[in-house]
Amino acid sequence: MNAPFRIANRQIGLDQPPYVIAEMSGNHNQSLDRALAIVEAAAKTGAHALKLQTYTPDTMTLDIDAGAFRIDAADSLWKGNSLHKLYGEAMTPWEWHAPIMQRANELGMACFSTPFDETAVDFLETLNVPCYKIASFENTDLPLIRKVAATGKPMIISTGMASIGELGETVDTARAAGAKHIVLLKCTSTYPATPHNTNVRTIPHMRTLFGCEIGLSDHTMGIGTTVAAVTLGATVIEKHFTLRRADGGVDSAFSMEPEEMASLVTESERAWQSLGEVRYGCVDDEKESAKYRRSIYVSADVKAGEILTVKNIKRIRPGEGLEPKYWERVLGRPIRKDAKKGTPLSWDLL
Repeated sequence: MNAPFRIANRQIGLDQPPYVIAEMSGNHNQSLDRALAIVEAAAKTGAHALKLQTYTPDTMTLDIDAGAFRIDAADSLWKGNSLHKLYGEAMTPWEWHAPIMQRANELGMACFSTPFDETAVDFLETLNVPCYKIASFENTDLPLIRKVAATGKPMIISTGMASIGELGETVDTARAAGAKHIVLLKCTSTYPATPHNTNVRTIPHMRTLFGCEIGLSDHTMGIGTTVAAVTLGATVIEKHFTLRRADGGVDSAFSMEPEEMASLVTESERAWQSLGEVRYGCVDDEKESAKYRRSIYVSADVKAGEILTVKNIKRIRPGEGLEPKYWERVLGRPIRKDAKKGTPLSWDLL
């Protein structure tokens, strides 16, 4: 199991609120001004980190517009593009990384990135990033895993499409290469994903199986899936983020807007707070309410020696009389002394 660890100034673990990452991806739409506006909007939502992606089209694929290098799936957001063209539109220019990270840090957010090859890792090391994220499509790229693990920094790895065997190999490779702190993110690599195919019940199983922190990389719309994941032990949450989906962009269709992200940050923390512990009985904040539980009261003036019946006692609020469980025991018994309507029934009156 991971020892306690931090990403920048935030501790990660079940005893901490979930760590929320706003993923910019290609939502900057090739404008540095827009990228910086996204940073500022993310900070205002309360997100704890901003994440970039570090690649060039040539580190991702070949410049071929045919066959498997072309996206032809009818339901794809990117149908009709070649992979090379898509990555050219989506990439974050490397010279933007430093000003984006500086602005995020000024606003109190950590900022790190997903490297897609070894040259990206070397570049990000010059920026002293606090951790690394591995994308689902690269979670079986063991040479890349080794390169990132060798930095000794925390690794966050999305698990989309990976089998148990593949994940085991990835985690073992990372640990053998020097990774001490690993977070696996349950992920479904469809864009958008549906709650139905997210299967967040896998989260506690992953925690037991791999002995590390578990989170969620969530491509569903809304916050319901995230909240459910937190209740099952997700300690890190990643969501794509944009200013407005209507602005367009390669990932805009399944990205959160600022108001939604702010709600996610708030409600995921509330979900975590609500977990508490296994506990029954009255908590401190309920003590005042406990005064208004039902109890047995004299409901009509009675004289000493009079028999208690449903006509002169009732089970009502507040709770200063005998508990309702004694109802059958007191019915039919004489009262010892006069009692006015509204008197809480007690044993010394019987």
